[in-house]
Amino acid sequence: MHHRNTDIYRSRLHLLVTFLLILLPLAYLLIFSRLAYANHGGLLRSLAISAGRLFVAYVIAAVVGWTCATLFYQGRRGAVALPIFDVLQSFPTFAMVPLLTLAWGVSNVTVIFFLVITILWPIFFSIISSLKQVNREWREAAAIAGLTGTQYLRLFLVPITLPGLITGSIVGLGEGWEALIATEIIVGIKSGLGVFFATFAHNPSLTALGVLGLLGVIFSINKLVWLPLLEWSHRLTGQH
Repeated sequence: MHHRNTDIYRSRLHLLVTFLLILLPLAYLLIFSRLAYANHGGLLRSLAISAGRLFVAYVIAAVVGWTCATLFYQGRRGAVALPIFDVLQSFPTFAMVPLLTLAWGVSNVTVIFFLVITILWPIFFSIISSLKQVNREWREAAAIAGLTGTQYLRLFLVPITLPGLITGSIVGLGEGWEALIATEIIVGIKSGLGVFFATFAHNPSLTALGVLGLLGVIFSINKLVWLPLLEWSHRLTGQH
């Protein structure tokens, strides 16, 4: 019996769909740049700059979220820390933009720090959920096997937290893309997609087309990267 994840690239139809998912958003952006009388190289450069900021923020948020979740998901530490984290995640994130701007000015640090806060909480609480759903038999098996240190990390902790990490990443990056554009515009940074959208803010049609193109890029990334990773992580967990 083949897994759907391995069969997907053996079908010509799926290969065609995969190719179109990669090609169509880029083609759309090139067409959009012509409609907006914008330099398509500048548009792609703006997309790359914004995506770079989001990538850096995601890596930081994933590392911090995973570390905090594995440290505080149970026991006395969890009983104290989790209610505090729950309160922090309900704090209106955009209220921190003025404080961050005062601290670091109009800079990449301001935008990235804000994105870290936005992406962090979905990842953190998704991993917490994964850890709390772990079967007692798995914990007992890890204890009986005497897993410690890097073995415990590699053979037990990483596999059981992967589904939560990937699910939280999908949600967090979805919120991150939305926050990215708004933050770049609010902070007033002079590069990235925020500048591009701010330029055409007076034209609702072009703004809507730009948003549609960005959604196409996000959809393609989710379909080609995150969903296969999510299926793989569930299979990996099922093998333990």
